[in-house]
Amino acid sequence: MWTMEPLAKTSPSRRTWWQLVPQTLRHARFNRHEIAGSLGDLGTFLPLLVGMSAQNGLNFASALFFAGLFNIVTGLTFSIPMAVQPMKAIAAVALTEGLTTPQILAAGATVSLIILVLGLSGGINWLNRIVPRSVVRGLQLALGLTLLMKGMQMVSATRQWWGLDSYLTGLCCAVIVLLLFFSRRIPAALLLFGIGMLITVIHQPAIWQSLGWGLTFPAWSPIAFHDFVTAFPKAALPQIPLTTLNSVIAVCALSVDLFPTRAADPRKVSISVGMMNLVACWFGGMPMCHGAGGLAGQYRFGARTNGSILFLGAVKIVLAITLGASLMAICQSFPQSVLGVMLAFSGMELALVCRDQTSRSDAFTMLLTTGACLGLNNIAIGFVLGLAMAYCLKLGWFRLEDRGEDVHSTVTPLPTTDTSGSTPDSSDSATVNHAAGIQR
Repeated sequence: MWTMEPLAKTSPSRRTWWQLVPQTLRHARFNRHEIAGSLGDLGTFLPLLVGMSAQNGLNFASALFFAGLFNIVTGLTFSIPMAVQPMKAIAAVALTEGLTTPQILAAGATVSLIILVLGLSGGINWLNRIVPRSVVRGLQLALGLTLLMKGMQMVSATRQWWGLDSYLTGLCCAVIVLLLFFSRRIPAALLLFGIGMLITVIHQPAIWQSLGWGLTFPAWSPIAFHDFVTAFPKAALPQIPLTTLNSVIAVCALSVDLFPTRAADPRKVSISVGMMNLVACWFGGMPMCHGAGGLAGQYRFGARTNGSILFLGAVKIVLAITLGASLMAICQSFPQSVLGVMLAFSGMELALVCRDQTSRSDAFTMLLTTGACLGLNNIAIGFVLGLAMAYCLKLGWFRLEDRGEDVHSTVTPLPTTDTSGSTPDSSDSATVNHAAGIQR
């Protein structure tokens, strides 16, 4: 068990997670602001969950249940509105390359195991230092564009100008997203999910008759060794640097800005990310992690305490247990035009964070990584080529900048937070806030 600040007369080394829960719960508030804030991260969660359920056969009920369970555990661990969201790289690869459910689960378990080891050993900051941010941004851009194209192709596949599931439906949904892009009252993803469910029921009335209350619980979902072998280069490898950057380093830096007296500890966040999927992967749970964008989204919608996370987790668990089987049937018949728009905007959201690569060397490395990933259709090779180019520029073997510019910016890592409570550089903090805020 990890430790935090001592309470009363007990030594910090003897404080267990269970003993710290009462202190964490004292921060929780349950009011309309916290409830509104709990909806702040649905723009990422719903499209990827529905997409993998409809396209890859992921069990909707199990994924929703464990997402809720992780919300509850997170709310009992952190006093801030720490979001729980899908691992975007794994989701993007799964949706665009057609990974099977066991492969998705294997990728999530692999990433979590590595993050857990890095968290326990203190290697998170080391990995953040050796992997240039420009390479990570290149991976994000490639995955974002891939998801965007997949969404467009799904809308195009309807091959209808008019109808419930058509080009016109997709266009209307896109307009809705744009109109509600910065709305703090109505999450666009939640509205589109409702529209998609309504269209499904209208188009296939038999599904409405199958809706009903019932108890659905996660079931054992075995994973074979070859699933791990297949998933590692395709999905796990690109997710590892994204998780260390966005789920640990950036989210801790952002927590210092938003909650200076309650900032999250990188080691504690690493352990949290590592533990959740090592349990859920054997029962069909979608690969999950924390994220700076989710924390910013929850905060912008009004969340200030862990009460929003606890509320959201309870709602997810209740829906998964009582309506899980019915919702799974709806997801399998979800209109392609609506789902395509949801995935397209999720892809753009993922790609937009790359705007912080403003120097010529950083942009070149990012674009090389992106081009290699897309052109060679191999994320692992793209990652290696981007990493090699970044260090060639670092060592001065190639020069892309004017002599007056600093080529060493290519390997500048994100700011880190430590247990001393140091605050990240203000310019990098602004970048984290901006990149996170784009999600909503």
